[in-house]
Amino acid sequence: MSIKENDVVSMHYTLTDEEGSVIDTSEGGDAMNFLQGHGNIIPGLEKAMLGKAIGDKFTAVVLPEEGYGEVHAELVQEVPLEAFEGVENVEVGMRFEAETAQGAVPVMITAINEGVAIVDGNHELAGKTLNFAVEIVNVRDAAPEEVDHGHVH
Repeated sequence: MSIKENDVVSMHYTLTDEEGSVIDTSEGGDAMNFLQGHGNIIPGLEKAMLGKAIGDKFTAVVLPEEGYGEVHAELVQEVPLEAFEGVENVEVGMRFEAETAQGAVPVMITAINEGVAIVDGNHELAGKTLNFAVEIVNVRDAAPEEVDHGHVH
């Protein structure tokens, strides 16, 4: 059975960056399940799945525009440390949700300089080319309610 829209796909994967460092993997754990064609995974990887079948092993190189997007400079801002009310020690790597006119946006502190935190609202994989090593372990037709809800049950 070749993967097509509205199939439930189970896969094992290893994600590496351009230098070959492992970013994420399902190795040693459960396979990842997703509903093909519903945006449950990044667009570039979803495209690479079409036509694959159980047992297929392949690599997919996903460029930023089909992954987590390009880095947007306007999502990097300086915020005075006083703005972090109730946080005793603001440190690099801390994650927060910033309230914006568009709703809550996840941000990460990337630097602290002279009473100011540099806050980045870009996804941590934005601007990166992603390399996936994939093995398809199962494919099945989605149940009508899975298609209606847009995800695997």
